[in-house]
Amino acid sequence: MALRRCWRLTGAVPRLLWNNTVLISPSLSRFEMAHAALSALSVLFLDTELLFRTFSSTPASTDVSYERLKELLAGRKAVVIDVREPWELREYGFIPGSINIPLGQVNTALQLGPEEFNEKYGGELPQQTDNIVFTCLAGIRSKTALDTAVTLGYKDVQHYPGGWQDWVKNEQHK
Repeated sequence: MALRRCWRLTGAVPRLLWNNTVLISPSLSRFEMAHAALSALSVLFLDTELLFRTFSSTPASTDVSYERLKELLAGRKAVVIDVREPWELREYGFIPGSINIPLGQVNTALQLGPEEFNEKYGGELPQQTDNIVFTCLAGIRSKTALDTAVTLGYKDVQHYPGGWQDWVKNEQHK
């Protein structure tokens, strides 16, 4: 309901901005008026996009493909966190370069100090601005971990929806 009300305003506000620009600046050339109106509209649409994004708890694009994950791992441009239980990693395997933090520990783990995190999980504590990719068996737990990280203030978080099952399938085809 609230979204509908906000959306209705988006049609009226550009008209108001256009009318105010024209009325306030009658001495400007048509080009200058058009430029000012477009600038005002671009700001409005950016603000509207941000407004709608705030209703979501996750970033706009959160899925990482197998190919993209391989690139991130090769360039060491992301911290990959596997949220499966340790027995699952022992039994099925794991993505090389990933850190294992079981889903039930993600909230606590991301709030630890750097030394305690390193001691417990054998990796460097991700900063809130680091690119983090969560993975699990099939993409369900990794999505939950992503949502948890977002609530803790992490900005650049994604998940690998195919999880370990997709990783194995793609690795076997090579």
